[in-house]
Amino acid sequence: MSAVVVGGASGIGSAVVKRLRDAGERVSVWDLVDGDITCDISDPDSVAAAMEQTVTSSGTPDRFVTCAGVGASGLLLEQTPEHWRRVLDVNLTGTWLAIRAGAHAMIDAGIDGSIVAVSSISGTLADRDMGAYCVSKAGIDMLVRVAAAEWGPHGIRVNAVGPGVTRTPMLAKPERLRGWVEGLTERTALGRLGEADDVAEVIASLLDLSWVTGQTLFADGGLALQSPIDAYGQVQRLAREAERDRT
Repeated sequence: MSAVVVGGASGIGSAVVKRLRDAGERVSVWDLVDGDITCDISDPDSVAAAMEQTVTSSGTPDRFVTCAGVGASGLLLEQTPEHWRRVLDVNLTGTWLAIRAGAHAMIDAGIDGSIVAVSSISGTLADRDMGAYCVSKAGIDMLVRVAAAEWGPHGIRVNAVGPGVTRTPMLAKPERLRGWVEGLTERTALGRLGEADDVAEVIASLLDLSWVTGQTLFADGGLALQSPIDAYGQVQRLAREAERDRT
């Protein structure tokens, strides 16, 4: 089997590359920096050139994973149109350009294939100060559904994985967010922060599921299960505070 991992030089993408190579697959890494093939997924010409180079050097990939993306913050009333466009150009339009190139190559070669895009639980949850990012990830969820419907007759499955907060270079902890990661860990059902390899395991498994297409599978350790109301959690917090006061 032959695979492409877009954004495979770091973070979740790097963990996917390692897992696939350890399983004996040929993997081409597309990335802006430190990839086997340099690619800017927001640029159609760059994507086309990367696919041409991949097919020439490694053959047509039958497995395609796109992990490239940018984090973003900014209140809707304050962020600039340029900032908004950049986030959507990379995260959403770039994902479309990349998976479209992968699908074209598979169809032209007459082979079945499996495509997985990285979305986020933020495509479902409304996070203040992350509007552009949330919208871009919600778009990916619908993109894979439409792509799955259109490309299924060609034998191509298309799915997405929606990570929760994952320990990657994209996870910044500014001073103003002190205690934020600790709070996330407390609210995650499995009691810890996600690691890149946790998500890579899900991606590798989803690539192989032959009767699954058009789905977004959360890989968040149960973070999205937490209700924002969480009356029980508030009772527990008050009990812990009372216990600290007594000691």
